Amino acid sequence: MPAKTEFYAQLAERTAKHLTDSTENWTSFLTTSARLYKYPFPDQLMIYAQRPDATACADYETWNRRMGRYVRRGSTGIALMDTTGDTPRLRYVFDVADTGARAKSRDVNLWTIRAEQTEAVQNALNESFLPHSGNLISQIEAIAANLAVEYWQDHARDIGDILADSFLEEYNTDALEYRFRSAAALSTTYSILSRCGMNPDLYIDTADFQPIFEFNTADTVIALGTAVSDMSEIVLREIERTIKIYERTHNHEERTDLHESGRLQPPESDPTESADTAAGQIRQDAPGLSEESPSDPVGSPDPVGEAVFTPDRDRENGEPADGTDDGRADAGERSDRADEVGEPNAVGADDEQPESTGGGDDPDRADFQLTRGEQLTLFGDLSFPNESEQIAYIDEAESTPNVPFAFSFSQEEIDTVLIHGTNAENARMNIVLDFMKQKPIEQIAETVRANYRGGSGFVLEDLDVSAWYGDDGIRLSRGMSARDSTCAYVITWTDAAVRIGELLDAGQYVTNVQLAEAGTF
Repeated sequence: MPAKTEFYAQLAERTAKHLTDSTENWTSFLTTSARLYKYPFPDQLMIYAQRPDATACADYETWNRRMGRYVRRGSTGIALMDTTGDTPRLRYVFDVADTGARAKSRDVNLWTIRAEQTEAVQNALNESFLPHSGNLISQIEAIAANLAVEYWQDHARDIGDILADSFLEEYNTDALEYRFRSAAALSTTYSILSRCGMNPDLYIDTADFQPIFEFNTADTVIALGTAVSDMSEIVLREIERTIKIYERTHNHEERTDLHESGRLQPPESDPTESADTAAGQIRQDAPGLSEESPSDPVGSPDPVGEAVFTPDRDRENGEPADGTDDGRADAGERSDRADEVGEPNAVGADDEQPESTGGGDDPDRADFQLTRGEQLTLFGDLSFPNESEQIAYIDEAESTPNVPFAFSFSQEEIDTVLIHGTNAENARMNIVLDFMKQKPIEQIAETVRANYRGGSGFVLEDLDVSAWYGDDGIRLSRGMSARDSTCAYVITWTDAAVRIGELLDAGQYVTNVQLAEAGTF
């Protein structure tokens, strides 16, 4: 493993081990990870180790192409570990505080729960998780406790295999379950309350965190942190989705041009919408609708995370379009180091962005955090497109008619069109039946073609996404028109059928109940 990659691997392990040294360390991490809830735990850990105040991170290409923002000269990248290949490599992201805006740059806005939205949020949580008659805080506590039970049931064996040298090692199964569930539920509650703007310290006594101290090895902390990260994301995505739907349906007077009827239609409640699809469908357009353009292949991973774009949790491989692979924003030459990767995978969230600055080191955690000086030394020999090059690219993109940073479509956007874009009655059931009969993919593609008709439109992460279903496939475009768009991205009907099959296997295309009922159609 290259020296730099090894350094960051050790940083991750050291950071993990020290997270539970004190309640302050643990709750500080939970606060950071809650802001970046669409990231997987390993990325949250690395961001916290280097930039605990970060709020919305993405690689430079996402800032440029999707947000129309440039990374400021001298900004220091946040190194993340890429373990998708045979050899671990590094990729770099930047916090929104490291970026600057141009004339048409997208704003970075964090959702927040307003008082008038609380009832809608509680109703959504009741439908998605479990009925609860108390207030939102007690509801979140109950959901976290229930998720902790389910998580333990699914992962008990794996957790039991990583207890060596920890204080948990001597417990029997029942005692271990109690301690894990207690620590996971409390931490998940803290994380969710923090992200929702409800100061968790007002509701949770620090003494309640005693169970975390028994997670005193890197392996046990990673197990706990992964559980909290996964459970928090499920709940926060549902809250985010509900708030966005609420805002769209209550601000329809400002968007009367989005629907033929002259008013914004509320999103259709569809039980097939997965927890990973933070999408609200706001218009089902007649066959005359046109739309815009994408660039991600149908089968690529979701590039959207919490504050900007990825992966979620969320999480795309590929070489950078311009060869960049480093963590500095001011060097002049490019470098092709084998241990670094600058893939266009943005790991933040598409719509989440901070008002505050990112960065800064807490002296109380200096024993396990990377200092600013170390970052500058490590990245000093690396290269990155300079500020003027990025601005020139953004200016060129802004000058292209009808293509406002529309070159890139996330897997989330593509999947949303496939799941919710049919206009024919029982369309999905017709397609599911073909899969159940194990027909050849070419025949299924014809069924897909027959059941996706006209056009449809969505608002995803505050961007309009339009789809037109034509002879050549599904045409995707940003904005209000895809049918006649010269820059529309086309998904062939065969590719669409293949991806629908993957979504069906993942339980995302239809619910289990609908799948069981498919034979009745």
